[in-house]
Amino acid sequence: MSAVSTLPLTTPGQGRGLLDVLERRFLLKLIVRKELRVRYRGSVLGMAWTYVKPAVQFAVYFLAMGIIMRQRDTVPDYAVYLFSGIIVMNFFGEGFTNATRSILWNAPLVNKIYLPRELFPVASLWVSAVHFFPQFLVLIVATVVTGWRPTPAELAAGVVGFVIVALLALGLGLVFGAVNVYFRDAENFVELIVMVATWASPVLYTWNLVHDALPSWLWPLYMANPLTAAVSLFHYAFWYGATGRPELLPGGGAPLPDGLWWWALLALAISAGLVVIGQIVFRRLEGRFAQEL
Repeated sequence: MSAVSTLPLTTPGQGRGLLDVLERRFLLKLIVRKELRVRYRGSVLGMAWTYVKPAVQFAVYFLAMGIIMRQRDTVPDYAVYLFSGIIVMNFFGEGFTNATRSILWNAPLVNKIYLPRELFPVASLWVSAVHFFPQFLVLIVATVVTGWRPTPAELAAGVVGFVIVALLALGLGLVFGAVNVYFRDAENFVELIVMVATWASPVLYTWNLVHDALPSWLWPLYMANPLTAAVSLFHYAFWYGATGRPELLPGGGAPLPDGLWWWALLALAISAGLVVIGQIVFRRLEGRFAQEL
């Protein structure tokens, strides 16, 4: 009894946010397993969908942009360039979208017991990472076949790009996941954001085209988009070395934006800041989750 009496008093239903998620890693793993089981329940292909969907997406984009729009004539190894950008956007889109819906999907748990509600957006991001890595392995095989021999800087670029996207998806997922409990329109805004993000980042085209088309004052805003930096970092990590590290593309443009590492640091700062903002918004709104659900 003496040990119990010395424990600090805490307000019921309030925790330390994402710090509690780190302490409850076992619960996080259980939620991730539950989401994976639910998602593929009754599915014939199961986890094979993580290969089928990106393959179809890649084929459509490659046909439209690579062949019809002739991007493969000006971008060497355009297939690797395209796929390295696609898997980044797929990771972001799935993580962000599912984190937004995670509280609603887990409404029975939210209503019945108390546990850190941040577990659900983090679990959704984890599930999207599970789907990301099979696509990542396909990218690795493709780059090795085309002659990829990475330098330490290129490997570091891939890691930093992944961290940027994970932090960005988590931060935005916390904000929109909390807001979505009160206003279901948030899901529609998220779908629009993901759709625009694919075309607002150099996934299907090279950065040179944007640089030449935009007014000079808009170019820093374009590069300040964390996804632009993350996609460019993946290009640096997995495409640039596979092409022989050219100084110029066949069309005359530089393969990578100037000051890429500075833009990467800015993207890291913005993404980390969004996680902090997301945690603040989530903590302020989570008090009425059970009532609203």
